[in-house]
This record gives sequence, structure tokens and C-alpha cells, in this order.
Amino acid sequence: MSRSRAVALATLVVLSSALLGLRPAAAAEVPLDGSIVVTGTGEVSGRPDTLTADLAVETNESTVDKAMSSATAAATRMRDALLHAGLTEADLQTANVSVASQRDDRGTVTGYTVTQGLSATIRNLPQAGPVLSQAIAAGGEAARLNGVWYAIEDDTALLAEARGKAFADARAKAELYARAAGGQLGPVVSVREVPAGDVVPVPAGGPDYRSGMDAPIPIEPGRQRLTVTVTVEWSLQPVPAGVSLRGSAGTSGRPS
Repeated sequence: MSRSRAVALATLVVLSSALLGLRPAAAAEVPLDGSIVVTGTGEVSGRPDTLTADLAVETNESTVDKAMSSATAAATRMRDALLHAGLTEADLQTANVSVASQRDDRGTVTGYTVTQGLSATIRNLPQAGPVLSQAIAAGGEAARLNGVWYAIEDDTALLAEARGKAFADARAKAELYARAAGGQLGPVVSVREVPAGDVVPVPAGGPDYRSGMDAPIPIEPGRQRLTVTVTVEWSLQPVPAGVSLRGSAGTSGRPS
């Protein structure tokens, strides 16, 4: 092939590419199709304004009738003391009632144990210590305090703040993964809030706290933490041609 003919052929290829609007492969959109699912967590704290006490009475007698009568009398005194301290009937709830037999080494029944539980919600926290002390003193030797736990009665605003933080946390993670994959986030596909776990009671004086205190029970509510966990799914879309990705994955395979 002559030199002039080769130059003409190369020129024709360049002109044809320009007319057809061809672009280098590196400038084409990244072919992505899928989604990114991440979990975000948001946490806030506030000062508790209510205390719930797990109170109970426990009696041991030779017969069921005697055990029931003793337990009922002690529970009634405890209930009356709580009402006298300012609690309402709506703040009190019978938690459980149980009757168990006592046996000796030969399996012979020697007596009966009756337990009656009483859950009490106290909204005046500065008075919570004296109130609990009065209730336990009223119950006498049968009184028990199994534990207490705190709560924020109206936590709507705090939960809204925690949800906002959880979603922002999820989005930050999703954007990082999208850049690492060479794409970008599209519309949200789904949002699911993970249910919070149950509140665990804080022990107060041990599981078998009895009467006989000379001073009110010390109450320190501290701060109540509220946590929201949300799982969000975003569609993963290609990045438009000519748009550079900041923080895209480098040679190490990790976002820069």
C-alpha cells in the first residue's frame, strides 16, 4: 500500500468516527443494575421523668388459706401506702400471683408460699425514694422490691431526632458503598425501622430487697438513652458520563 493511500484511509476513519458521534469507552456510563441495603443507627438521650417499681409481697404459711390471707393483707397495706403518697389507681397494676408448695426431703408438703406482685409507676421522681420506702415499710417482712426502671413518658420529639440521625447514618454508609462500586444512589426503595428491644429493669437492692431501711431508697435517674435503628434500601444507578466520583475506590480497593 502506498504512503498516500494509507494516510487517506486513516483520515477517513477519523472523519467517520466524528460523524457517527463515537466516544472513547472510558467516557461511557458505568453499567450498574441493583441496590444497596444498609442499616443506620441514631441515638439521643434525655432525662427520665417516670420510674416504675417492681414490688411484691411473699408469705409462707402452713396452709394455702393462711398464706393467701397474709399476702393479701400485706399487699393491701402496700397499695394503700402508695395511694396515700399520691399515686393513682391507674399507676398501680397487679403483676402476678403465684402459690407454691414447700416440701421436705421426703417430698412431704410442709407449707405454702404465696407471692403477689405489684407494679407501681411514680411520676414525681424527687419523691420516688421516700414513696418506695413507705410502701416497703407498709408491707412489713413480706415486702419485696425486685427492681426499678426509668422511662421518658413523652419521648416523641426525642425519637424523631433519633430517627433523623439513623437515616442520615444509613445514607452516609450507602453513599460510600455506591462510590466504591463506581455508581451513585438512586431513589429509596424501602425503609424499615428495626423494633427496639425491651427495657431491662435496673436492680434496686438485689432481687430480694426487704423492709427495715432507716433511710429512703436513693434514686438517681441519670440519663435515658433512646436508640433507633433503620434499614434502608437505595437503587444503585450509573454515574453520568463525564462526572467524576469523589472518594471512588482506588488501587487499594477502599474508598479514598
